[in-house]
Amino acid sequence: MTTDLWQDLLGCLDLTAHGTDAYEGRSQRLQYRRLFGGQFLAQFARAAHLAAPGKALKSLHTQFLREGRTGEPVRYEADVPQHGRTFATVRLTAGQEHGVVAVASASLHVWEEGPDRQTVEPTPALPGPERTIELGLLPWESRAATDLDTAKSEPPVYELWTRVPAAPPDLGPALLAYATDLTPIGTALRPLEGLTQADAGRAFGSAVTAHTVWFHRPFSTGRWLLLRQHSPLAAHGRCFGRGDVLAEDGTLLASYAQEALLRFGG
Repeated sequence: MTTDLWQDLLGCLDLTAHGTDAYEGRSQRLQYRRLFGGQFLAQFARAAHLAAPGKALKSLHTQFLREGRTGEPVRYEADVPQHGRTFATVRLTAGQEHGVVAVASASLHVWEEGPDRQTVEPTPALPGPERTIELGLLPWESRAATDLDTAKSEPPVYELWTRVPAAPPDLGPALLAYATDLTPIGTALRPLEGLTQADAGRAFGSAVTAHTVWFHRPFSTGRWLLLRQHSPLAAHGRCFGRGDVLAEDGTLLASYAQEALLRFGG
């Protein structure tokens, strides 16, 4: 874990209230060409929680409209059309000086008792420390049994083990959403021989256009999570991927899906 990057991310999640249903968060201090989409996902999650307190985030549906500018804070405007006894809905708009950069719809719910079942493949064994990988935008330890960026043609599947450091419980959904934004495009590229994410900006252009996370169960940070993902489609200048987030014991915690621009040639 890189302490400075971790503290920087936590600082971004400390949103400041501006009047009624408006919040502002600073941007990450990253050497990156634009604001990382995971920052928007995490801050949207925090803004939804602040706008509808007392409920847990159930789903977060985000559309990215234009690039966010680094070095500039993001302002979040919230509209709460529903805030009932057990459910709430929050519509969110993220803006910077050059206009609206992303919009989101969040659904929240009070955790309830009821039937509990799941149908997922068992989790594999956690890879050993020799399979530790560096993902610059994830400021915590991650491992993978296979390489995401391989020049060989491989199936469009990828399993990433990642361990978000212990954090206050109300930050858990935001940190999980942040982690899900990093590797779906790389997964979609795996079948293309000779190309990896490192070729972005040269051999192809890419940018996330929409991202959704569904939160199925309460969970806590400080333990290993498996992000199991699959990209079933790349066509017409776009790619699509989906994934599950599982605890080490196989408990299904969340699911996510992402659509992105994937444009080759001039």
